[in-house]
Amino acid sequence: MELSKEMKTIFIETAQELKGYANRTFKAKVVKVLGKGGQRRAEEELGWNRGTIQKGTAELEGNFAYLDNFRARGRKPSEYHLPNLLADIKAIADAVTQTDPTFQTTQLYIRLSAAEVRKQLIEQKKYSDEELPGEDTIAHKLNQLGYSLKKVKKSQPLKKKPETDAIFEQLARVNAKADEDETMLRLSVDAKGTVLLGLLSRGGYSRVEVKALDHDYRPDKKVTPVGVFLPQYNETYIFLTTSPVTSDLIVDCIHDVWVTNEARFPLTKTLVVNQDNGPECHSRRTQFMKRITALADEMQQTIELAYYPPYHSKYNPIERVWGVLENYWNGSLLDTLETVFHFAQNMTYNSVHPVVEIVKKTYYTGVKLTCKAMDALEKRFERLLGLEKYFVRISPLPISILG
Repeated sequence: MELSKEMKTIFIETAQELKGYANRTFKAKVVKVLGKGGQRRAEEELGWNRGTIQKGTAELEGNFAYLDNFRARGRKPSEYHLPNLLADIKAIADAVTQTDPTFQTTQLYIRLSAAEVRKQLIEQKKYSDEELPGEDTIAHKLNQLGYSLKKVKKSQPLKKKPETDAIFEQLARVNAKADEDETMLRLSVDAKGTVLLGLLSRGGYSRVEVKALDHDYRPDKKVTPVGVFLPQYNETYIFLTTSPVTSDLIVDCIHDVWVTNEARFPLTKTLVVNQDNGPECHSRRTQFMKRITALADEMQQTIELAYYPPYHSKYNPIERVWGVLENYWNGSLLDTLETVFHFAQNMTYNSVHPVVEIVKKTYYTGVKLTCKAMDALEKRFERLLGLEKYFVRISPLPISILG
């Protein structure tokens, strides 16, 4: 029996309207009419499942019906009905998330309760109260995404300045805008604590038996990882340096990352740089501001510096990468620069390997501008009123002026 296009349409639409026993026996009857090889033809031409057809045939020939227990399948998860729910929860949580300050775990801590996250979903993401699941479900989704709702003493900042809340509110606005606007790219930049190279115990456990020195003698060398993280893409660029971490080094790292990725982001006009208020990169550091301004001119990109409040640097997204790295090499002996390089290269953050590079250039501390030179440079900065230290916008000079 040949199946015309009209017959196929009728069979497919009829099967879609029927459920359970009626659906299976209807398919079995059609296959029986098709004759030899009917199951194969029904699978290829009508898109029907052979298992369903066989079950329907057994019911038809045996004069019985399988009991359909649809309730036993359970309800579909909330994200089935709200496809963007998990992404929206993550966007809200990321703005107020910090890693474990001791780097002993990879757990993330947030300052918001499940009730507050639900409230923010309504206010920021325009969900209705009726369509959103309850607080318990939101809490479960947060745990699924790796966020802990428990308040632990070690995750509490040592101090809090009067403007801390205002800084976080502005950061949330700036970061959300950067993540949604295709003409903006957000970078999270920071240096990890210095790693001492040598046969020194780092604590932790190792599957391979290793022997460390009885006493922590002077290390052979020191290496500092400097990271640039792209939160929207889970991509990390790690630069290993044996020189001091300086303003010049940080700007050079940002420059290298942009040169590597410039072709991928042809629409980008603004770089948003998240940092803490470290001494090498704060907005009053003359050499850093000189170099970052020159970088804006060279790349012809507007650069927005958005700093985290003092004593709250663990909320910077790059810190989560450092937490994963610390746990990855925990218990191992980091005796050479090459060992650190391979550990950093092999670790993954959200299933993505970082790009790792060894910096061979030597950087020197103590480089700074005169007050007069800094005053002239200051005229180019747009500082946010009331939070001048934490939010700075630097626009590039036109190429015609730069010559």
